[in-house]
Amino acid sequence: MSALFVRRLGAFALTSLIAACVPAAPPVSTPVPPPVRQPTPQQIPPRPMSIRPQPPAALLNAVQALGRSFNGDVGISIRDVDEGWTVAWVGDKRRPQQSVSKLWVGIAVMDAVDKGRISLGDPVTVRRSDLTLFHQPIRPLVGKDGYRTTIGELLNGAMTRSDNTANDVLLWRVGGPDAVRRILAEKGVAGVTFGPGERLLQARTAGLTWRPEWAGGWGFLQARAAMTYEARRRALDRYLADPEDGASANGVTLGVALLAQGKLLSAASTEKLLSLMRASKTGALRLKSGLRPGWSLAHKTGTGQDLGNLSTGYNDVGLIVAPDGHRYAVAVMIASTRQPIPARMRLMGDVSRALVAAHQEMAD
Repeated sequence: MSALFVRRLGAFALTSLIAACVPAAPPVSTPVPPPVRQPTPQQIPPRPMSIRPQPPAALLNAVQALGRSFNGDVGISIRDVDEGWTVAWVGDKRRPQQSVSKLWVGIAVMDAVDKGRISLGDPVTVRRSDLTLFHQPIRPLVGKDGYRTTIGELLNGAMTRSDNTANDVLLWRVGGPDAVRRILAEKGVAGVTFGPGERLLQARTAGLTWRPEWAGGWGFLQARAAMTYEARRRALDRYLADPEDGASANGVTLGVALLAQGKLLSAASTEKLLSLMRASKTGALRLKSGLRPGWSLAHKTGTGQDLGNLSTGYNDVGLIVAPDGHRYAVAVMIASTRQPIPARMRLMGDVSRALVAAHQEMAD
């Protein structure tokens, strides 16, 4: 070993010893980052539950099985209002809403109340010329001088008794179909369209053009009865292929969820509308039939025209709330089927039963 090498080695050792005794200097402002290392699976943190959690597999399987086994064109959607997930069976196809569309009229009415344009106490006179067709409990009250009522009472009749005349009077009071469509678009209720109102919709569905003298419905029923079966079938086929009042089950549950979250109306108007939906007297054996004590349902039904043994637009949609307060938007929309009413009701009850079972399993 050379003397030069020994001197250099000694100098290096002395430098290292001095460096070890001197306090470390503060870090510089722009340190060089360490090499990037991929974490092992054990090091990856779990995804927070608040970020679109997955729906329970049992519920997904149940909804798929119910949709697949039903003999008819059905759409099913269950949307968790509080967590954001959705399970569905053919949930994006547009199907007839029928009286489900009264929900959107109700939202338009309460939106106008929120904006100060109308009040639920505003007086309204319903004339005979305002009468529509099919289910209209208000009809016997409308005499030759009309029937004096209020916007609030009309809303009650439309939402709790599905009164077609009450709904159409409200529809035109808030600006007609275009006003409802504009509200749906502004508030982000995608997947839902709105038809032309009860009289025009039902006449076109049957292959007829509405006449003012049919107000009340008897003239319409006589004209429809005079049609041939083939003419009615062609008209009904056109309607089912492209319903003017079409909406997807997923679109409807989106709207119900936004309503429940307070994103469509003020808190007071939201509660007012949901309370009317909870008081609904229609469809007691549809979605509600599958619920257990402690569960609640705020809903709107819809029922379309029949031709022979073919039924169309048989629906129930709404907000189901568990005993612990967890909320679900649910829609079962049967576009067409030849199944009898008990089978249709059983399907809807089975959807609710599957939801209750899945919720209880998650809670356990």
